[in-house]
Amino acid sequence: MTMKTKHHIPSEVLSAYSTGSLPEAFSIIVACHISLCDQCRAEVEAFDTIGGVLIDNEEMANIDLNSFEKTMKLIDKQDNSHLVPSLKSNDIYPTPLKNYFGGSVENIKWKSVGGGIKQAMLLNNKEASARLLSIPPGAQLPDHSHKGLEMTMVLQGSFSDEIDSFYRGDVELGDDHLTHTPKAGMDEHCICIAATEAPLVFNSWLPKLLQPFIRI
Repeated sequence: MTMKTKHHIPSEVLSAYSTGSLPEAFSIIVACHISLCDQCRAEVEAFDTIGGVLIDNEEMANIDLNSFEKTMKLIDKQDNSHLVPSLKSNDIYPTPLKNYFGGSVENIKWKSVGGGIKQAMLLNNKEASARLLSIPPGAQLPDHSHKGLEMTMVLQGSFSDEIDSFYRGDVELGDDHLTHTPKAGMDEHCICIAATEAPLVFNSWLPKLLQPFIRI
């Protein structure tokens, strides 16, 4: 069953992506999301079109609110009839993501992190890291919070947490105010791409003990 995207990326993140000020790890997820979501892709294209109106800040948190509101009003008036057709595909891995593993799933280097859960690092630098996660049906990640921004997008299957349920194309944003225990849906493996600014903050001793080795 095809699920319509319910959880979108906030406008301030899309604008940071448009101006090139978003860290690469998070930009990967935005690129993947807008390849599946017409609504957010239209908003990014509108930002691109009227980019001169935006204040070019290096950090999205410092975007001037008055300028942002003016920009959103211009977007509402913008004619988006020029937008290219939808880029939706039945392929699990969107095209922007394939560049990070050479275009072939055989190149994905999965490593076990315990409990049947696997991860494959895509990018790790001083700004943020990005990884693929594969979670067996019904399995859950340990209870954790965050030191900075976390962005997770579902590529296959689904997961649920204390906030809501998330399906293919949906994106969840977490920060130091969010503590959750994501659990994969029962139908199939949940495959996600996740980007984080800092290591997760686990609330139980075993994940804390293993964290230096599993690098999550």
